[in-house]
This record gives sequence, C-alpha cells and structure tokens, in this order.
Amino acid sequence: MAIGLAAGLITGCIGAGGGFIITPALMAAGVKGILAVGTDLFHIFAKAIMGTTVHKKLGNVSPKLAIAFLVGSGGGTFVGGAINRFLYNTNPLLSEGFISLIYSILLGFLGFYALFDFLKARKGPSAAGGGAHGPSTSGTTNFAVKLQSVNIPPMIHFDEDFVPGGKRISWVIIAAGGAVVGILASIMGVGGGFVTFPMFVYVFGVSSMTTVGTDILQIIFTAGLASIVQYAIYGYVFYSLAMGMLVGSLIGIQMGALTTKVVKGIHIRGFYAVSILAGFVNRVSTLPRKMVELEFISLPKPLTANIEFVGNILFWIVVAFFGLWMVTKFFSNLALLREETMIPKVSIKPAV
Repeated sequence: MAIGLAAGLITGCIGAGGGFIITPALMAAGVKGILAVGTDLFHIFAKAIMGTTVHKKLGNVSPKLAIAFLVGSGGGTFVGGAINRFLYNTNPLLSEGFISLIYSILLGFLGFYALFDFLKARKGPSAAGGGAHGPSTSGTTNFAVKLQSVNIPPMIHFDEDFVPGGKRISWVIIAAGGAVVGILASIMGVGGGFVTFPMFVYVFGVSSMTTVGTDILQIIFTAGLASIVQYAIYGYVFYSLAMGMLVGSLIGIQMGALTTKVVKGIHIRGFYAVSILAGFVNRVSTLPRKMVELEFISLPKPLTANIEFVGNILFWIVVAFFGLWMVTKFFSNLALLREETMIPKVSIKPAV
C-alpha cells in the first residue's frame, strides 16, 4: 500500500504510471521479473482510470493527442510482450537481466537529461510558469518546432488554453511516438508514462499541464491492452498484490493531480527527474549480481550483494523524499486547492 501511495503521487503529478517505481520495488522484494511486470501493468491500468477522471476535471486532457498516440502504442504492446515471453521461456534469468538492463539504460538517460534540463530551466524565464500562477510557459525546443512545422494531414490542434491560437502537429508523428512507447511499456511493465512525458514535452512541444492529463489517458489503454492480452491470459498477474497497491495509489493519485495546480510547470519536470533517477539507481545496482548469475562476468557474491543492498537503500530514500515533498506541498496549499476546485474553469478565447 505504501508503494502504491508513492506511485500514485507520481502518476497524479507527472502523468507517469509509476511503473518505474513499482516494478523495481517488486523485483527487489523477490517477485520474479515477468510476474512483477504483469502485476504492475494490471495495477497501472486500473489506477489510470481514476487519474484520467481527476485530470479531465482539471482541464489537463487532450483526447485528440491521446487517440493518435494510442493507435501506435496498441501495436507496440504486442511486439514488446512477445519479446518478453520469448526471453522468459528461454531462460528466466535472462528475462530478468534484460528487464533490468533496459530499465538502467532508459531511466539513466531520461533521468539525467531531465535533471540537467530542470537545473538549466530554473535559471531562465520558464521557471515562472505553472501552478497557481498560471499554466506552464516553458519554451518549446527547436526540434519540437520543426516537427510541428511538418504538414502531414490530419493535423491535431492542442494547447489552445495556454497559447493564443494553440499549437498543431501531425497525427502520424504522434502515432509513431506511440509505437515506441508501446514496445517499451510491454517489455518493462509500465504504462509508458515516464517515456511519454519527455516525448510530449521535449519532442512534440506539448505543455507540461496538458502532457500530464493526456499521458494518464493513454496509459489506460496501453497498460490495459498489455496487461490483459500479453500477461494476464498467460498467468503472469498477481491479483491480490495489485489490489493492495491500488488502495494506496488511488489516494496518492488524487493528491498528486491536485498538487499540479499549485506548483510551477518547471517543478513538475523536477519531480519527474527525481523519481526517474530513483528507479535508475535501483535497477543499475542489480546488474552486477544478474550478470554473475548469467555467468557473463565473475565477481565475489558478497560484493554484488552489497552493491544491490546500497542501491535499494538509496532507492527507498529517494522515493520517501519525493513522497514527503509532494504531501507537504499538498497540505501546505490545502486552502488554495479547496478554493480552486470550487471555482469552475472558464476558457477565455481570443476574439476573431
């Protein structure tokens, strides 16, 4: 339940399903990799339904972006699931090593990139946007500007509430990004949110606020398809474990979603970086032991055990720090949140 609460805070705040926290946590507790993946996907699927409901009320969801993204991610889940089951049937140790390696590479790259971006952006004018002071005004990357200029119909319009006239991007580009996320989501046991967040913000140029809500909406279908079609029917879902995590996560997701109303857009990127790096530390510390078990390298067992132990301790410290940070933000702004949720959102459109 405590793991679910932490994952729920992450989901509500940055739009990621929290799988990069839960799957490493379950594997650290001794759950087999493929079972941790299937259970996590099932839990994320159910949790994302609640998250989407909350963010829809807050006006943070773009159904058009989500639908285009899901066209690609749906196909990607079949590819990822087939790869994972093939490796597990070949050698369970190989499957666990592969999952940990993919986690380490991807989380390391995304986490450090997001951390450097956060540290750089907080010195610039972009740090002024978001939360109670208005929507995120973080600048769009040059690459995102180029992608948005590609005119391959149909074109999708978004961020109308944040940018005069809104932005637009090709449906084909969004679907291609979805295919990549679908493959990774099915292999790693995540909803793909931690990949979708930087993809939407840095590659597609979507605002942080719209990204959070839209990301959770696509997670419902990506995680649902992967968990049921690729894992549940093969017996790789631990249902009682998933239900326990849901109890905590459904509380955390509402707190996290409401907290996005009182923090700056750049701080949401900071939350993302911290939580991603926690998962990276956990998985990279397990690689030496798994490589020894697979007989790829030769190291003393006490050394690999100590490395994994230290990695687990650092992982839980970072997760606890993130959770405490979010809960503190929530309760310190409780009066403001009550006031904002009682006032209906009014969309002011420029005169034609």
